[in-house]
Amino acid sequence: MEENEIMGYNPVKLFLDDTKVKNFVTCFKDQQFLVFFFKHLKTNHSNRYQQLFPFVSLCGRERNFLRCDDQPVVFTHLLPETGQGARLSYCGGGTKLNVAFQPSSLFMNPDSGRVYHPAPERLGGIGLVRSALAIEFSPHFHYSAGFIPALLASPR
Repeated sequence: MEENEIMGYNPVKLFLDDTKVKNFVTCFKDQQFLVFFFKHLKTNHSNRYQQLFPFVSLCGRERNFLRCDDQPVVFTHLLPETGQGARLSYCGGGTKLNVAFQPSSLFMNPDSGRVYHPAPERLGGIGLVRSALAIEFSPHFHYSAGFIPALLASPR
């Protein structure tokens, strides 16, 4: 089986791990690739590189290992409502990578200030909400005891 220590990941971009300058120019942008990569991503139980790369995406005989600063799923957009209700898109996948938006399930980590939403179980069950999206939601937060916000209703 071919192995690649391929991917490093910042909250919204995917890079080859050894990329020196990590910016928009050097990240993966092809939506078809991103959808394939994240649909095949799972927890790394391969007994290879588990400490450095806790996630792996299988592509035929190739194993693409992933590490991230927080969570492998980053929610980037609230998709326009359809007959399915509101949906959150993640990891650059647009309508091809999304979950049902559950406003009452949003929560903020009081230590980091980061906002999270439920994600697919195979990817850890929780995803980080991109800062720009969290800011868009923030006027709708209701702060309860302990100042942990909950979103009372869909912002759109």
